[in-house]
Amino acid sequence: MLIQRGGLKVVAGLGISGVAAVNFLYEQGYRVAVTDSRELPPGHDQIPAEVASYFGELNQELLLQADEIVISPGLDPRLPEIQAAVAQGIPVVSEIQILRRATDAPIVAITGSNAKSTVTTLLGLMAVNAGKNVAMGGNLGRPALDLLKDQAELYILELSSFQLETTSNLNAEVAVILNMSEDHLDRHGDMFGYHTAKHRIFQGVKQVVYNRDDSLTRPLVPDQTPMQSFGLNAPDLNQYGILRDDQNNMWLARGRERLINSRDLYIQGTHNLANALACLALGEAIGLPLDAMLASLKTFKGLEHRCEFVQEIDQVRYYNDSKGTNIGASLAAIEGLGQAIEMHQGKLVMILGGQAKGQDFKALREAITQYVKTVVLIGEDAELIRNAIEGCAELLFAESLQQAVSICQQQAQRNDVVLLSPACASFDMFKGYEQRGHQFVALVNAL
Repeated sequence: MLIQRGGLKVVAGLGISGVAAVNFLYEQGYRVAVTDSRELPPGHDQIPAEVASYFGELNQELLLQADEIVISPGLDPRLPEIQAAVAQGIPVVSEIQILRRATDAPIVAITGSNAKSTVTTLLGLMAVNAGKNVAMGGNLGRPALDLLKDQAELYILELSSFQLETTSNLNAEVAVILNMSEDHLDRHGDMFGYHTAKHRIFQGVKQVVYNRDDSLTRPLVPDQTPMQSFGLNAPDLNQYGILRDDQNNMWLARGRERLINSRDLYIQGTHNLANALACLALGEAIGLPLDAMLASLKTFKGLEHRCEFVQEIDQVRYYNDSKGTNIGASLAAIEGLGQAIEMHQGKLVMILGGQAKGQDFKALREAITQYVKTVVLIGEDAELIRNAIEGCAELLFAESLQQAVSICQQQAQRNDVVLLSPACASFDMFKGYEQRGHQFVALVNAL
């Protein structure tokens, strides 16, 4: 191999973020090479011909010649090829680390088990409406290093635990962990490993926003670091929360000040109110005017596949929460929608199942018992889920999503809600959660 040690950046793993990393480093004049275990990795045709490419296996010899390895989030840093380089003292970093070096502009850093994309998108909308030149992406939408082309005054980044585990001293202007529930334990080993990866977001942070309903989101930071909280209870002075009036209306509030009635929002469910409050706290931290933030809240209709309202048929509403690929997401959807329809004596009929990713579905028992009358189970781990939630609601099985939707329509009555929130990965039956969600929407619209 002709490559000489010294200044060589090796990108490990292509895909969207890997392609962005290769192209950014190449344009910056670095010597770049790339390796991927796949024979023809996605994006192999989107990188310069001059970049040395080694596909079909992670090229150990190449990795050991690197000055620095830029690892794609999909690759586990514990792989033996990567660990061999670490043992030689070769730094392994994420594309987020490269972005931090490349700009002095403030970064808003957002992570959490659930709702990252909703909060990132809504806060981005608020910043644009306030007249900011903002670039938004990371784990959502555009890869982080592509955002640098915008030369923005502010970067709003959605960050996954995979990106954070190889990111150090992000020095974010403000950072938040929205919530913490079991996820990606197959990668991080246990909740402690997952928690540790997430909390790297606070290294060097200037301001903190945390969820006071979830103690796992509160970081250990120096006492002088400004901290603001959001939660679904009545807030203390200068914090964000919910105030209820005599008519049982829920008001988003800052301290004692009522800001907006939840009935004036398109996004519904208490989990979405928490997302809105998180955005208000983050927006305040970066100086966004309140009127611009509230105007954005009134027009925001939520994201596709995230408790997305599909249609109302015979006074039964259908929601697509296909992005609910873990227990925490589905729990938020069950409780959020369940509380909203309880006042009208409605119940949930829900579709659950797919690939369980080693999660413990007993965590859903209490919410299912309270809000759900029928669960339709699909996918390869349907039996495993049944064993965990048996006795909480009526359990039915479906061979396909089409059959599941048909069963739900038969089971649902006036004021009920039919909810697709599988709490599982979709790859046993679909190409991804998007395809699952689109099929659900098409099936509902055909009813």
